[in-house]
Amino acid sequence: MTEPDHRGHATGEGTSGSGNLRLRVASAAVLAPVVVAITIVGGWIFFAVCTVAAGGILWEWTSLAAGRADARILTPGWVALLLAGAFIGLGLPYASFGMIAIGAALAGLVVVALPPDEAAPSAAVWAAAGVVYAGAGLLGPALLRSDPEWGLTALLFLFATVWITDIFAYFCGHVIGGSRLWPTLSPNKTWSGAVGGLIGGVAAGITVAYASGVAKLGMIGVMAVLLSILAQAGDLLESAVKRRFGAKDTGWLIPGHGGLMDRLDGFLVAAFAALIIGMLRQGTGSPARGLLVW
Repeated sequence: MTEPDHRGHATGEGTSGSGNLRLRVASAAVLAPVVVAITIVGGWIFFAVCTVAAGGILWEWTSLAAGRADARILTPGWVALLLAGAFIGLGLPYASFGMIAIGAALAGLVVVALPPDEAAPSAAVWAAAGVVYAGAGLLGPALLRSDPEWGLTALLFLFATVWITDIFAYFCGHVIGGSRLWPTLSPNKTWSGAVGGLIGGVAAGITVAYASGVAKLGMIGVMAVLLSILAQAGDLLESAVKRRFGAKDTGWLIPGHGGLMDRLDGFLVAAFAALIIGMLRQGTGSPARGLLVW
């Protein structure tokens, strides 16, 4: 997939594109090992990092949707995310889901209580949606990693699938080009990028699963296909939100990528979907096992 913004899904526009690519590669080279190391450590450190990242996503979403980082709107969501992260660490997954739901409701009510000249009628829905979106970014990876037996393998499988999907989508879209995937949402994403990303992501996910001793690789391949597609859908969803509010990016935190939403959009959706699949098969106690063991 390609798009001409801070994410670097470019169409070959010369120097600026090359410079942005260098920034993306440099940022990834620094961040990826750090993320993997924190994931390997797991425990409260991992849950804390997920909670902070979710708080940053909520800040970016609120800044985008409300036009400013209004503390009155952010506070219910931030408190909910903090408590949800604590409940995950304490082994209370259902309470963490409940906190996200309560935080979303309170954020919407805060906006409803604002004077009419400070909030549009639809602002309450966007405020609540921001808490749900950020909450998904916390619950997905944190609850999967909390699985003591399969949590680490599940996260490494997700990293490989989503990251390689993104990398192959960029290069296939850049080199091959071709018809646009969804011009009204992201004008320069291409079908060649989408297909190339899918193939690369599935191959990477299966490779990690095989190296980790996971059996029934056929089903793992099906999971990788689903998660790669959902990761790309998450990218499109974030593009749609940015387009709705006329924004090029959601932040500036990560050089070459933009904000946390810009970097985590696909992973967020894929990780939450993986969690739901795992929970449906093995419950909240072993969601990573439910994802990987068939």
